[in-house]
Amino acid sequence: MIYDVSMPLREGMPVYANNPPFRRVLTREIARGASANQSELGLGSHTGTHVDAPWHFEPEGARLEKIPPESLAGPARLLHFPGVDRIDRADLGRLDWRGVERVLFRTRNSDHWAAGGGFDPSYVYLTGPGAEFLAERRLKLVGIDGLGVEQFGNKQHPAHHALLRAGIVVVEGLCLARVPAGDYFLFCGPLLVEGGEGAPARAFLMTV
Repeated sequence: MIYDVSMPLREGMPVYANNPPFRRVLTREIARGASANQSELGLGSHTGTHVDAPWHFEPEGARLEKIPPESLAGPARLLHFPGVDRIDRADLGRLDWRGVERVLFRTRNSDHWAAGGGFDPSYVYLTGPGAEFLAERRLKLVGIDGLGVEQFGNKQHPAHHALLRAGIVVVEGLCLARVPAGDYFLFCGPLLVEGGEGAPARAFLMTV
């Protein structure tokens, strides 16, 4: 079984507050006499399902092209956190982390996307202590179904700093509504934007 857990790129799609909207313009159309259909895209680097490279928040952090490919593909554990407003250290400390290299969090954010909702600043997020717990586990990747891993409006950005300083890849904007909790093989392929701090990605979960 293969699950596509990517957010479709479309005009009017939800984007993080103050980010540019997604835009697609047909520049050539067969219906208008052209030999092919062709589009021009306009979007921010953190549109939809996307990867944060360490340089997003760390001045000396690695840029997108320096992310090891093995961080983006491999075994991943999907955890469900229904009915919570945030994921904290205490929530994570109760779980078995033996053998976990990558972790994805499914929350009510995924139900919001499935219902066609727009950007909601009260999305479920990962706290700073929660992120520190994951950094201590030396994971390769942390993904969440909110457009941000951080609490909206937190100008200290503790979750981003804890994860990115540890070299952990952050994936935001996953769509996990149809996916049962469990262990999978993750493939997450961001656009290879040279020098970039982040890029949209296509992500798949495959049963193992």
